[in-house]
Amino acid sequence: MPPTSRKKRRRPTAADARRRPKVCQFCKDKTEYIDYKDVAVLRKYMSDRGKIRARRVTGACPKHQRELATAVKNAREMALLPYISQRG
Repeated sequence: MPPTSRKKRRRPTAADARRRPKVCQFCKDKTEYIDYKDVAVLRKYMSDRGKIRARRVTGACPKHQRELATAVKNAREMALLPYISQRG
């Protein structure tokens, strides 16, 4: 049986203890509905390549991350946002 390779866990540092948890901006602003027509807000939650950013990166709560993904997909369908960015 070959030896199994295990990933070493990173040791927690002092910076990890001080890091603030990310707060959902939509909960903070008490947003009821994420509008697909608000392209400026949606672009903040997309990468430069046109992908939807992960929840752990944006700090959005699960409920708002789902609504955000739906809004981005609707905006793409209505041609308000690109599916992929322009390469150049």
